Amino acid sequence: MMNTITGVLTAIVTPFTADGDYCEQAMRQQIQRQLAAGNGIFCGGTNGEFFVLNEQEKLAVTATCVEEVAGKAPLVAHVGEISTRETIRLGKQVAILGVDAVSVITPYFVPLKQEELIAHYEAVADALEVPVFLYNIPARTGNTLQPQTVRKLAAHPNIVGIKDSAGSYESLSGFLQAAQGTENFSVLNGPDSLIHQGFVDGCAACISGLANVAPKEINAIWARFNDGDIEGSRRAQENVTGLRTDLYSVAFSPAAVKKAVALMGYDVGESRYAVRFSAEEEQRIRQIVNQYTR
Repeated sequence: MMNTITGVLTAIVTPFTADGDYCEQAMRQQIQRQLAAGNGIFCGGTNGEFFVLNEQEKLAVTATCVEEVAGKAPLVAHVGEISTRETIRLGKQVAILGVDAVSVITPYFVPLKQEELIAHYEAVADALEVPVFLYNIPARTGNTLQPQTVRKLAAHPNIVGIKDSAGSYESLSGFLQAAQGTENFSVLNGPDSLIHQGFVDGCAACISGLANVAPKEINAIWARFNDGDIEGSRRAQENVTGLRTDLYSVAFSPAAVKKAVALMGYDVGESRYAVRFSAEEEQRIRQIVNQYTR
């Protein structure tokens, strides 16, 4: 059984070259930034732009992360596809690379009943030898995992937790309640605005997109909480919440996060999907980053 993953995992961006190809060298640089701040890695997720990566790129991203992390921190890779078959196929290839666990988003585009989601996840968990985290992000997929569904799936020996990115305290609380009394099942918080409260309420870890921009500031929420400095953790959260509010008033993640990282001087390239920033927006992002990071 995998040891419980705790602390901060950065939902790391996928760097691209000027030609739009995956850039391994830049990825290694970003991983080292996160390791230096005490953060683990979550690769190939929303902030990693999995939705515009082909299969070979997803595998290349994961292989780079496995090699560069080298067991120094937790490493989780996202493998969710629309179909159960493709999720299993990709999951098996990723598992061979040596990640600690995989995260499986709900199938997207097509609406599914809760019993269909259960069947999907049980089939994936049965087929993979690597531990599986459920991944709930209904605003992007159109499918929501209900707490009672998660409680049932938590009984599966190879399903070890859920990453909740629904964005609300109500959703996170529902999963924490569903997990009560279950063994070897963790709740991972997704929204950067709820990191501190998630730890207070019992989340084992957070998956943070903003840690790409502010790795030390995000880690401070966890580090202070873990040291028993609850008030210090809360203050660190206030700073991060300000960063989130101001940055996402310019543009939403993942494009806003990647653009911020690029404007900080890191050569991570542009987002692949159709998003554009004006000169005024770029200047505003620079101001926001300078205000909230050190």
